[in-house]
Amino acid sequence: MSEQTRLRKGPLSRFSALDLTRLRAGPTAVRQLSDWGCDVLKIESPDALGVSDGLGDARNGPDFQNLHRNKRAITLNLKDPEGVAIFKKLADKTDVVLENFRPDVKHRLGVDYETLSQTNPRLIYASVSAFGQDGPYAKRPGYDQIVQGMGGLMSITGLPGQGPVRAGIAVADSSAGLYCALGVLVALLEREESGRGQWVQASLLEAMIGMLDFQAARWLVNQEIPGQAGNDHPTSVPTGVFKTKDGHVNIAGASSQDMWQRLCKAMKAEHLLSVPDYSTAPLRSKNRVPLNQTLEGIMVTKTSQEWIELFESASVACGPIYKMNEVFDDPQTKHLGIAIPIAHPELGNIELVGQPVSLSRTPAVIDQPTPERSAHTKEVLRDLGYSDDQIKDLHERLVV
Repeated sequence: MSEQTRLRKGPLSRFSALDLTRLRAGPTAVRQLSDWGCDVLKIESPDALGVSDGLGDARNGPDFQNLHRNKRAITLNLKDPEGVAIFKKLADKTDVVLENFRPDVKHRLGVDYETLSQTNPRLIYASVSAFGQDGPYAKRPGYDQIVQGMGGLMSITGLPGQGPVRAGIAVADSSAGLYCALGVLVALLEREESGRGQWVQASLLEAMIGMLDFQAARWLVNQEIPGQAGNDHPTSVPTGVFKTKDGHVNIAGASSQDMWQRLCKAMKAEHLLSVPDYSTAPLRSKNRVPLNQTLEGIMVTKTSQEWIELFESASVACGPIYKMNEVFDDPQTKHLGIAIPIAHPELGNIELVGQPVSLSRTPAVIDQPTPERSAHTKEVLRDLGYSDDQIKDLHERLVV
């Protein structure tokens, strides 16, 4: 264990991990470990081989910096037997290996779970794939947008009749990474009882379906196929985006009788309470189009801020619709401290997106910027017993 490992902070600082991931889903899983103190070695191909991480973003771009903080970085040529041998030495000493190759690649390289667990039976091996490690689609290339379509999200996103619409974030990628990290943590906990590692598998397709939640349950339980509802909630009305005098606001949760009554009173539209078509939640859902038109006709008479103040005083759930700069300028966002300042040797003082969960005694620690490629190769190889001359030779032969 290196001196840096001993100095890492956080509840996972006693663990180490080897990071073979690229793109987004895998690095999202790894970030959950590194932010909580795990000593993560990011393993990349030697620069001279010209193999990129796969993101269109440059290494010093915002996406790469946000994904790969809190790690050390080494280079290994896993297509070279000596590179694989070095990797196996590292794997024998580590707790977790994470990868998101296509399912057959790790077996071809000889860095699969079956191989590595023979010499390290305590190893937790985590794989993220597009469609799973086996099955009819296992070898298909898959990306977030492909899975948003296959997982049903694009059929329920967008305005009615608009046609398929992708979500504005990488929902399948990010959720697959989070589910994978959850699996790794469960496996580490279980290992404390059994003493044995195991193979954790997550896929974009499973994660996407899992994230559908109640929309998926509507089909599984009632054989109801959800459609596009636009900014309206598919089952809770009125919930949606309403135009105001100077913009738009969100109103939510007004399907309950109590909040529906509070909404009408705050809008000085008590007459709506006596309209039979709006008297119950099912009827309001059935008659959502005329109801929303009526509400918006009232909403356009005041500014967004005026409505927000009125609704807040009446305990009606509402909120502004922000651009990204406004998100981080909001006083509640600032209070929560989710924009984390960090010093970067080239970029200077920057901010990254912090962990959206807080622990009272052992919070996440984001204090190391994304390392340069191969920044810690010499340090790691020395820890494995290689001399400086041997390390120089490995570099010259593009093994590292």
